[in-house]
Amino acid sequence: MVTEQYAELAELAGSFIHEIKNHLSTLGLNLQLLVEDFQDPQSHRERRALERVQRLQGECERLVEVSNDFLRFARLQDLNFQETNLADVIEELVDFFGPTARQANIDIDWYVPADLPPVRLDHELFKQALLNLLLNAKQAMPEGGELTIQAVVERPGADGSPGRVCLMLIDTGKGMTPEVLARIFRPFFSTKPGGTGLGLATTRRIIQAHGGTIDAQSEVGRGTKFTVRLPVAPALAAAHAPDGEAGLEWKL
Repeated sequence: MVTEQYAELAELAGSFIHEIKNHLSTLGLNLQLLVEDFQDPQSHRERRALERVQRLQGECERLVEVSNDFLRFARLQDLNFQETNLADVIEELVDFFGPTARQANIDIDWYVPADLPPVRLDHELFKQALLNLLLNAKQAMPEGGELTIQAVVERPGADGSPGRVCLMLIDTGKGMTPEVLARIFRPFFSTKPGGTGLGLATTRRIIQAHGGTIDAQSEVGRGTKFTVRLPVAPALAAAHAPDGEAGLEWKL
């Protein structure tokens, strides 16, 4: 019952935000027309008017960004689960993020065991969650640094629960205080100027929707470690007992 009520509320909120976006689109179009009208200001008054219109344009664009982030956060349903090799997802994402990392002077190292068992993922949605973590690491290392991605297999629990794939992302960034660390997954909390505060909150929701968990450890001046745990399908867990020997190691 609670799940149904939440789904209904999320759908209502999503519809409301979608309606707001329609009005923002109209507002943005009219602001663009005003910018074109003042494209060649002839007086101080016209230059001031152009600056104000452009400032309004920026605020309008930010509202659209917040709206899009909220829609992703609220409308997390109907996932398309498929058995997926996590190494393929990581390789694809590192390849995509590589140019951005190099431009920011960030070295990426990643290690994935060869015997890593498949997990059930919504491929595109889970990539979005990991991309949010990569972007978070980039923002934490404005002067460059190192990002290490590791994956290991955790053995089945004594209670008969299936094993889990544990994915760790470790950066050498500026780190977080305990007060900030305690709030990073809360919606709309952000220490980044202009941030929507929905990136990590959405990441956690996506991972939870996969039956997984995410936590973070951080120390100011030393960096941050995010740990994602995903369940292995019971039928697969027994066939992939980790021996910790073979593996694939890449450096970007």
